[in-house]
Amino acid sequence: MWVHRSGEFYQERPVVIYEYQKDRDHQKPLEFYRDYKGILVTDGLQQYHLVDKKLPDVTNANCWAHARRKFDEAVKSLPKGKAKSGSAAQGLAYCSKLFELEQSLSDLSPQERYLQRLEQEKPVLDAFLAWANTRTAAPKSALGKALKEQWPYLVNYLRDGRLEISNNRAERSIKPFVIDRKNFLFANTPKGATGSAVIFSMIQTALENQLDPYRYLTWLLQTACGLDMAD
Repeated sequence: MWVHRSGEFYQERPVVIYEYQKDRDHQKPLEFYRDYKGILVTDGLQQYHLVDKKLPDVTNANCWAHARRKFDEAVKSLPKGKAKSGSAAQGLAYCSKLFELEQSLSDLSPQERYLQRLEQEKPVLDAFLAWANTRTAAPKSALGKALKEQWPYLVNYLRDGRLEISNNRAERSIKPFVIDRKNFLFANTPKGATGSAVIFSMIQTALENQLDPYRYLTWLLQTACGLDMAD
């Protein structure tokens, strides 16, 4: 189940779209975003990097929460005596500093946030990269992935003050589906999954627009489908 949604500053008509596909082939996001122009804030899934490379009007900005998680995993994989003083802990501290600064900028306008990010967060990122270039770790290790794999995409959030530092907003949007699918024993086919995606898209979009989902669905069925709800 793919989820696509508008960001924090698109408040005129926020939208959440769930899309069922049988796999995670890179063609799926390519098809969905073929007419899109702008920046996507995503996790580190390689399919989104292919979108960035194959669609000239799309730029991928990776999620710092996912990057931070890699450092956290690396710290937890170490013996207790080494966890607090190793490279993973230092990298985790850099990530935490970025989120701390980001929290302090949360009430600013997009333009003010853009300027303050350049002033306050870019120096941290520059120091982070300089530090990372002095570290050695196996490329496929948790620390190696955290250090080098996603960096070109991780700094793209600096381009626009409307962008969020993480895709946690999308992660929160997928949670209702993850929780409710335990009750979906009747929808265990591709058609059932597609139907669930449609219903969830309508309900979550209604909630994003401060609408009562039941009243919205009633209105939609009566207006678009011509149903007599009294029946």
